[in-house]
Amino acid sequence: MSAPATTITTARIRPELFPEQIVNVSSRALVVAALAALVLSGFALRAYRLDAEGLSEDELNKVRAVDEYRTRGLTPANGEHPFLMKALLTASAVAADRWNATDYVSADRAARAIPQETWARLPGAILGALTSVLIFLVALELFGAEVAFIAAALWAFDPQAVAFNRIAKEDSFLAFFFLLANVFWLRGQRAAEEGRRAEPFYWATGVAFGAMMASKYVPHFIGISGSYYYVFQGLRETRWRLGKRRWLIFFVFMGAAFVVFNPTILLPGTWHEMRTFAGERRIGHDSYELMGELYPNQMSLWLRGVPWYFYYVFMAVKLPLTVAATAVVGFVLLFRRRLGDGRYFVLFWLFLWFFPFSVLGGKFTRYFTFALPAVLITAAVGTHFVAQAFARAVTRLREGPNVVTARALAASLLVCLSAYATVTAAPHYRLYTNALGAALRPAGDFFPHDEFYDSGVRDAAREAARLARPGARVASETPELFQHYARLAGRDDLTSVSLSDPAALAATREGDLVVTAPGRRYFSNSALVARLRAESQPAAVIRHGAVEAARVYVLDAGGAGALSAASGR
Repeated sequence: MSAPATTITTARIRPELFPEQIVNVSSRALVVAALAALVLSGFALRAYRLDAEGLSEDELNKVRAVDEYRTRGLTPANGEHPFLMKALLTASAVAADRWNATDYVSADRAARAIPQETWARLPGAILGALTSVLIFLVALELFGAEVAFIAAALWAFDPQAVAFNRIAKEDSFLAFFFLLANVFWLRGQRAAEEGRRAEPFYWATGVAFGAMMASKYVPHFIGISGSYYYVFQGLRETRWRLGKRRWLIFFVFMGAAFVVFNPTILLPGTWHEMRTFAGERRIGHDSYELMGELYPNQMSLWLRGVPWYFYYVFMAVKLPLTVAATAVVGFVLLFRRRLGDGRYFVLFWLFLWFFPFSVLGGKFTRYFTFALPAVLITAAVGTHFVAQAFARAVTRLREGPNVVTARALAASLLVCLSAYATVTAAPHYRLYTNALGAALRPAGDFFPHDEFYDSGVRDAAREAARLARPGARVASETPELFQHYARLAGRDDLTSVSLSDPAALAATREGDLVVTAPGRRYFSNSALVARLRAESQPAAVIRHGAVEAARVYVLDAGGAGALSAASGR
């Protein structure tokens, strides 16, 4: 690499590719106001009807861990996952309980109380909205103010970003603290190149990386920042050099922060839970449904598991078409030297995420939360380029708008199209499918496990509670989640069993119930579910708009016998 030192110092877009910048970053009040508007708008989308869908099986595990912390203190509950997210969920639960205990709520509890679905998902929604600020600050260091604003806006309004931030899982926290760490990392680079004291930025980076690891155990993502750092170490001109001593202090800060934010790591039971999880002994189901086909879903199966093209299909059908198209344009631009040295950071980010997650055999769409900011920053680069080309074209017209107005209008239009897609998908954002996807398959048919994420189980349990005879058995693929909601519906008498348990199904009789849901079809139950759909009519169907989210069957004598016989084959 033979780029001049000035490129390293600023790490900004070069004038040859993106000439003048519209945004004057010296106007801090304008920048703060614009970012505040993005954060508030993004939060409104993320917080809208957070309880519109019931908890998933994974989310219920988090709620139970919070309950255990509140009654027993720190325990290894849900110990295969770090503590930081659950600590924030605990704070959210305490705040919700205090709110629900007020006289204001007592006057109209049904309308004013905060349900568990809301408090469990609220921390992720808050951090997800604030992530727009971090994306802006990272992209500002890499590519300049205009690209930074576009990237922040795309994140605020992207349907999948909103959807991922509305589930109580660790991925939103991982992305937030990774970006926070790199805000400090890139500021440290700039401070070092400008001859200012950079150590505070290094130590802050270490603390943020400690919080990242206390959110999800993926330490290898630190390699993205490390790779970017070492790109410059072969250049004599660079001043961004930590040296052995500062690297050691960096890791001390990171380790200390990791323990502070994740104290349950000190419990022996946590290590037992982690070993069990790492040995893939916590996998509850044998497959994943992708576009109507079932595939084994284990990390260790590598290319014999879920297909390598999983996330590429996801981007093609789940991102707004304008975002997908500009991301392709931006990706091509990342290989042009005139874009500046900041492009290396995004390239490392994309490579070190997409390469392993393409070849690993276990996949879920929520893992894409970490890669999505990089994709949207790339799309912002492409959007800026397209807007610039549009501006050049229209300003050639007589009495056309000036270049600044034309560029701003073009970029705003592309962002607004993304916002429109999100608003029309509310509140079931995960079901959003772009025009290309809709032409190929109905909504919910590409990645049904993740598109529904057990969203219909709560309402199915309520229907089952209404329909079931006393002491009935209910078979589903989420027995603990069903039992949780059945108890909330006042039916402690119902026995919840697994639809994939032949012994339990052999005992079914007339009057028992079966609950089926999209995304919960597996090798173990596929034939049985197909037969049930062909031979029986559901007593209740749960829908999200026009999309079917669950079915409840009440077995007659013939249905119970057929189910028992099918389970024995």
